[in-house]
Amino acid sequence: MSPVLKTVQTTLSLNKLSSRNYPRKEKKLLQHGSCSFPINNVQLSFQGGLEVVSNVNSSHKEKTCLYDDGELEALPHVQTLREFPQEELVAKVVMVRFDSTILLGGKLDLSSLSASKALYTIKYLHECGAKMILVSEWSRKINPKLLDAQAVADILSSVLQLKVIALRCISCKSPLRREDLQKADIFLLENLSEYKEEVANCSKFAELLSSEVDILVNDSFCQSHKVLASTVGVARFCYASMAGFSFEENLHQLKKIAKTKKKPYLAVIGGGNLKSKAAALQFLASRCDALVFVGQMSFQIMRALGHSIPTNLVERDARKAALDIVQFAHDKNVLMSYPKDFWCTNQHLPTELEVFPAHGVSASWLPVDLGPRSLEEIYSLVTNSKKIIWIGPVKFSSSKPCTVGTSKLAQMLCKQSQCECEITIVGSTACEVIKNESNSLSSFNVLENASVVWEFLKEQKLPGVMSLNRAYPFEIDWSVAYHDASQPLVVDIGSGNGLFIMGMAQNRKDLNFLGLEINGKLVKRCLDSVHQSGIRNAYFIGSNATTTFRSIVSSYPGELVLVSVQVEHAAKVVN
Repeated sequence: MSPVLKTVQTTLSLNKLSSRNYPRKEKKLLQHGSCSFPINNVQLSFQGGLEVVSNVNSSHKEKTCLYDDGELEALPHVQTLREFPQEELVAKVVMVRFDSTILLGGKLDLSSLSASKALYTIKYLHECGAKMILVSEWSRKINPKLLDAQAVADILSSVLQLKVIALRCISCKSPLRREDLQKADIFLLENLSEYKEEVANCSKFAELLSSEVDILVNDSFCQSHKVLASTVGVARFCYASMAGFSFEENLHQLKKIAKTKKKPYLAVIGGGNLKSKAAALQFLASRCDALVFVGQMSFQIMRALGHSIPTNLVERDARKAALDIVQFAHDKNVLMSYPKDFWCTNQHLPTELEVFPAHGVSASWLPVDLGPRSLEEIYSLVTNSKKIIWIGPVKFSSSKPCTVGTSKLAQMLCKQSQCECEITIVGSTACEVIKNESNSLSSFNVLENASVVWEFLKEQKLPGVMSLNRAYPFEIDWSVAYHDASQPLVVDIGSGNGLFIMGMAQNRKDLNFLGLEINGKLVKRCLDSVHQSGIRNAYFIGSNATTTFRSIVSSYPGELVLVSVQVEHAAKVVN
């Protein structure tokens, strides 16, 4: 823990910290220095401090499991609507950021999982007695009927079988007023795509959107890789932010990609831009047993393996990245598969088609589809797999996505899905092809937005997901964390390298010590050190304690006797 900068003496109650009735707008109470909170006369050797006399009793009764950030550091725990107490939704103003591609598309399939989950989010909130403000962006490209906010409100009213009122109030001079909300229970704000402040995540615009709003429910997973005012910005001004049912389902599917219990695990990779996706490909190589390239990236892999390819198929500045991926896969003993032949079209006579071996495509011919040998090899790999992810279109050069090869690949996956094989389909093109071949996506894990998945595979933090890491009700099996979970608990917020916690744990065996640290890598290192040293009264959790402290300490079965905290954290934790 960092040195004490300034001593602050005062008295307050920590009972408030275990309450789920958080204030709607947070207020800063402490401003400078560092402090420690001794409780119940437990004396530890801290310099100065903020004395607190209180008991915090455990009130958390949900099923518990230890927080694990080792495998998915890019995904935090997020609060979901499913977990949030229904009684706290009554009469609250809830902003729902919905996915327009699901609810406003020209062909809304009410039987699909994504549509049913998205609709259920709104209906559930309505049944719980919340007032809703629906927000999203939309375009006439996805549905020519989306003329204005009123037209969209009418469509939503028809789909939901609930009255939706269009509001025209997005203006820096006229924020939403409480009296506006008396007219109905569900409102729709104007099209966010018309406001540059949305994509700029303008703080003033986000505050305007959140005026009179108590809770944010983000149900637009397809925007998770973007920093938007309606997702990231608004979360700062609401006392609770959580994932809707559609968002939760997509997040669940995303996490499945990284799990490797089912083997062999096969990745079918289409699309191009290998250089920008190099980190994602290495992530897949670290998880999968084979990488099968079926798109433009296959040419870069072939080139890295020493095969000659036409210069018009070479991706600029991608050679080193391709070589690194090939070497990484070789070191991991991961099979690298690329097309062995192509159907090609004559650039001068487009109606002419001919099969060429992959390393022998003539200069005047252009690959447009997978050849028969390629499909045979893919079929062999698919039928021997227990887990498959297909991401990216079967597309070569500037040609349109091929149809025959794509259809045959979809047929293989549909057949394999009936053999207890877990299959994840990523991207709207792949999803559409699978649906055409099987008439249903129910046998597959589906993630329609490929951009979000590629960012996740690069192990990048998804802003739309990170913004929901607020007031999460952590579920912790304290009996696993400590040898005796009934001992008094000492919490260090901002535990850093963990030396303070581990040193105190060795000196005071009669206490349990918990470190809360936002840096996941430091937390993993500390947990490894605790395990190696055999310390059983110290534990670390990767968390933003400014928003998760209450739910963590409220579930502890024993007494909370002391909290040490840097005051830049304390200003937000204690309110």
